[in-house]
Amino acid sequence: MIYRHGLRVSEAIALRKLDLNLVQSRVWVERLKNGLSVEQPIAGDELRAIKRYLNMRTDNLPWLFISEREQPLTRQAVNYIIKSAAKRCQLVNVHPHTLRHSCGYYLANKGADLRLIQDYLGHRDPKHTVHYTRIAGSRFEGFW
Repeated sequence: MIYRHGLRVSEAIALRKLDLNLVQSRVWVERLKNGLSVEQPIAGDELRAIKRYLNMRTDNLPWLFISEREQPLTRQAVNYIIKSAAKRCQLVNVHPHTLRHSCGYYLANKGADLRLIQDYLGHRDPKHTVHYTRIAGSRFEGFW
């Protein structure tokens, strides 16, 4: 979800089950750092994974992501999970914020409008979004 929704680690660990609308396939993303909060769609494969995850949980805790100790995940735990996954994939210099940036670059390379990317990532100022589109070769498609 960090990658799919361009979440900061703090935004991901703050997600609660109440932020999900599984009937309408939506998630409410409460942006931090004075960002613009927004409702985002949940894709079908992601929705199925979330439902499987929630069905296997036996607790009544409000947080979406919890540790094996049935506490909300910490920033350190997410950093460890991402670092471990990157190491298994033989990737270097990967951290949770890399996933947020990857979301922005993916959307830019897909040809998404700068304003849409800005809204999706919760940026108030487009100067924080424009660097994702600078290297997107797709922005020049159809010029000639």
